[in-house]
Amino acid sequence: MRSSASPSRRAASAKLDEAAVPPFRPVQLAQLVDAVPAGDRWLHEMKYDGYRTLVAIGGGAARAYTRSGLDWSDRYPAILEQAGRLNVRSALIDGEAVVLDADGRSSFQALQGALKGAPGTIDYFAFDLLELNGEDLTRLPLLERKERLRAILPEGDPHLRYSEHIRGNGEKLLASFCSADLEGVISKLATAKYVGSRSGTWVKTKCIKRQEFVIVGWTPSDKSRTFRSLILGIHEGGVLRYAGKVGTGFNTGELLRLMEIMAPLEQKEATVKAPRAEVRGAHWLKPRLVAEIAYTEMTNEGTLRHPSYLGLREDKKPEAVVLEIEAPIASATEPDATSVTISNRDRVIYPESSITKGELADYYAAVASIMLPWCGSRPISLVRCPQGRAKKCFFQKHDAGSFGDAVKHVGILEKDGHEEPYLFVDSADGLLTCVQMGTIEFHGWGARIEDVEKADRLVFDLDPDEGLDFEAVRKAAFHFRDILKSIGLETFPMATGGKGIHVIAPLVPRAEWPEVKDFAHRLAQAVAQSDPDNFTAALPKAQRKGRIFVDYLRNQRGATAVMPYAVRARPEAPVAAPITWKEMETIDKPSHFHISDAAELVKRAASRALSGWGRADQVLPDL
Repeated sequence: MRSSASPSRRAASAKLDEAAVPPFRPVQLAQLVDAVPAGDRWLHEMKYDGYRTLVAIGGGAARAYTRSGLDWSDRYPAILEQAGRLNVRSALIDGEAVVLDADGRSSFQALQGALKGAPGTIDYFAFDLLELNGEDLTRLPLLERKERLRAILPEGDPHLRYSEHIRGNGEKLLASFCSADLEGVISKLATAKYVGSRSGTWVKTKCIKRQEFVIVGWTPSDKSRTFRSLILGIHEGGVLRYAGKVGTGFNTGELLRLMEIMAPLEQKEATVKAPRAEVRGAHWLKPRLVAEIAYTEMTNEGTLRHPSYLGLREDKKPEAVVLEIEAPIASATEPDATSVTISNRDRVIYPESSITKGELADYYAAVASIMLPWCGSRPISLVRCPQGRAKKCFFQKHDAGSFGDAVKHVGILEKDGHEEPYLFVDSADGLLTCVQMGTIEFHGWGARIEDVEKADRLVFDLDPDEGLDFEAVRKAAFHFRDILKSIGLETFPMATGGKGIHVIAPLVPRAEWPEVKDFAHRLAQAVAQSDPDNFTAALPKAQRKGRIFVDYLRNQRGATAVMPYAVRARPEAPVAAPITWKEMETIDKPSHFHISDAAELVKRAASRALSGWGRADQVLPDL
């Protein structure tokens, strides 16, 4: 039964027991597949044509986050006004912001228009409930989460709508949707938990091919002062390549608007290599704009056939635009399974303890669901030790394609202006492929691929000098926690599996790298100056004797830190693991957890004590 409490009763209830707005958490992603999964194990929902949005409610307030954690609350005032009236202390809802046309179909083009001038016409279709009244629901089956979601949404609300589903008969639903010119079907395993990454429990089937492409230039029109077509690019192997042109789908207003947006982005040199005859007279652009394009197919040459422009996308950065490829349905719908074959499983990787490559792979397979929300969809560097940890190991952050399709690439601009293909993963197959290629450790940027220029965390690595015992590190961690708390930042400790502790402050991704690095540097210096006997921010090792180095250098563009649940290439295979501040009081050493603790780590991640670890609704404060 849905809520029907009066506004006065809801207000009184909120005053009695208000809760904070839940922070952003990574969203579950759907794998594109070639057919709808069969059987009654699957729920099927409409695939909406809009912007994926998390709505967070608490303390009488509501906020909206994009799929990458950007705060878009100012864009959805009507939705958030209604959300703030729900009879809940707090909630975190997953759904899609859409505009419906006269026939009740969601329209991305109409949504673009509404965002520019009519936000009151934007509706929200809610399809999942991640938190309710302080309780983490992500471990519950999907059906139970949806039942709780339905119960908190009022009947007939003009802006907050429940996303209906059917069980089974997915192929018939897809056929009916396609005949009605809808986008497609999302299929979800009814019993599955919510995983903040890509897994086999959510898949999507499209009626027509469509996705994002980068606008890299335009060709002039001989009939007007606007353009004839947009030149498109797509990242492949981390490199931007030519993907064809689009010359339909524009009205006069959009032609003029795009010309105005593109004007300051013009550059002389060609943005991509393209057949000269196809781009004659081209005006090239810096690759900063992303467009949603519908098309019938891609040719053997890698260009679009019958493309049509649908609108600009503001929730995705050009660096993250890669081609989606349909996976065979049979291989894509096994939850928590991996299709990666590990060769040489008996090869000893840790000679001091006889731990094998197979055991390492089994550990990563076991923790994939709790590790991917942290390391997935962010640029990573790998520590590869093909012959074992005691032999030659090396860092790798780029790839020319030798890892295969499961390990993906994001093109990132280097200081000299050219792009390099950085690695990222978003699935268990991606993790296991890296292990198959000799990877032991995973280190990640402090930003996600959707916007690599905005940090989503601060990491302070408290690195003790040789000879200092762990008690000094423990004391330093609490001291650092209190300093950060005094300036308004909530922090979380992580045992690194090495010598030190990471003190992590999550951030809403708003500040860019120069500001983040400057903040971290000044804070580290202030701590060192206030307690020079115990702390130093000096880089030369000679100046660190008997003290703890506050390593602030993790907080700059391109720097990485070891990811939660990553194994370390150190004796006995220790693991980097989230801990609570209460556990910080008694934990014996930063290498407390090992790969034999996989089952315990998965159980811990689902515990109430760690359910909110690493998440906080906060921005970089003034210092």
